[in-house]
Amino acid sequence: MRMYDLIMKKRNGEELTTEEINYFIQEYTKGEIPDYQVSALMMAIYFQKMNKRETADLTKAMVDSGEIIDLSAIEGVKVDKHSTGGVGDTTTLILGPIVAAAGAPVAKMSGRGLGHTGGTIDKLESFEGFSVDMSVERFIQNVNEKKIAIGGQTANLAPADKKLYALRDVTATVDNMSLIASSIMSKKIASGADAIVLDVKTGSGAFMKNEDDAFALAKEMVDIGTHIGRNTIAVITDMDQPLGFAVGNALEVKEAIDTLKGKGPKDLTELCLTLGAHMLVLGEKANTVEEARRVLEEIIASGKGINKLKELVKAQGGNEEFVENPSLFPTASIVEPVLANEEGYVKGIKADDIGRAALVLGAGRETKESEIDLSVGIVLHKKIGDFVKKGEKVATIHANSVEKQKIATDMILDAYTIVKEKIEAKTLIKGIVTKDGINRF
Repeated sequence: MRMYDLIMKKRNGEELTTEEINYFIQEYTKGEIPDYQVSALMMAIYFQKMNKRETADLTKAMVDSGEIIDLSAIEGVKVDKHSTGGVGDTTTLILGPIVAAAGAPVAKMSGRGLGHTGGTIDKLESFEGFSVDMSVERFIQNVNEKKIAIGGQTANLAPADKKLYALRDVTATVDNMSLIASSIMSKKIASGADAIVLDVKTGSGAFMKNEDDAFALAKEMVDIGTHIGRNTIAVITDMDQPLGFAVGNALEVKEAIDTLKGKGPKDLTELCLTLGAHMLVLGEKANTVEEARRVLEEIIASGKGINKLKELVKAQGGNEEFVENPSLFPTASIVEPVLANEEGYVKGIKADDIGRAALVLGAGRETKESEIDLSVGIVLHKKIGDFVKKGEKVATIHANSVEKQKIATDMILDAYTIVKEKIEAKTLIKGIVTKDGINRF
């Protein structure tokens, strides 16, 4: 088998066989095929596309390129959640505890952030002493005993995807539905989940800016999961503005604690109840989404959700006192309001710009080597549809540098679009995609 023949075949719009896909992934992972030939194949795929069978085969080949985590020793149906990313997306910190409190095992592999804010692990490390470093045996034991554990991603999970993504990133071939879907799903499947709930974002702060593209990506990923034998559904959700109010690590953790106590932002609470309900149904802990939602609402109201967060933090070496006393979290030395310079209704908030402002403050990483400042970030006070007076507070900046605070202030004001006419609030849940089709709301 020659790589030249695969490139020509795909360039001419023909299908690659399962064997051909396995060959190129295996040999490229081993370093036997040069980058320039794989770049040519990626460009051919970009223009000629892949069908559903090819996409599923590519995903499976990337799964098989490295370690596959065996979670069979965990009792029950393991349901994983994956978000395509956004600004202020702290759902795992709420979802994990409420789903675990309902009896469904949450065995979560999470990463560190690269970009405007930290990843789930960075946020959890706001708790003094919290660690994701544990053996697979300890991870499984924690899930069986506590119903929840959050571990760090192993370096050898789908290594072919890591190599391919780095190449696509510098050859203008990232933006292809099959390549995006297989990249996401290969890591989820290698993580050992029995079922997967996908939170596919759309809007200014999302990878998929266009709603139709978000539905198409969701369908592609659900089809892959179904083809490989994983029960998979996708929820399409709005990211035309940050989720919740807080953007920044310790600030987001405090908001997650508020939400688990039943005092969180409406949009964040709604998203967690929606995703969590689907996780319980796939995890066979509820028969219907409506029944599952009632169970989760009761878990929040009764305090079982917040108690489960304490259990998680304590089990992984963290100081659970932070849950009851959020003033223990790291705090910034400068807390300054951002005041509106005009009156009207909030028509839009460029979520990307809010994210970049948080990055300027130090809440995220510019490079993998960057140090995150857990204390800094932004708390929004006005969202789309809200009325704001001139001079009224639209946000509060938490900073450790006056210079950075001033830059972030300008960026936040630029991110807000304020108009005279009344604006309707955005719909958060856009639709659901299952193996049976697309249901738009």
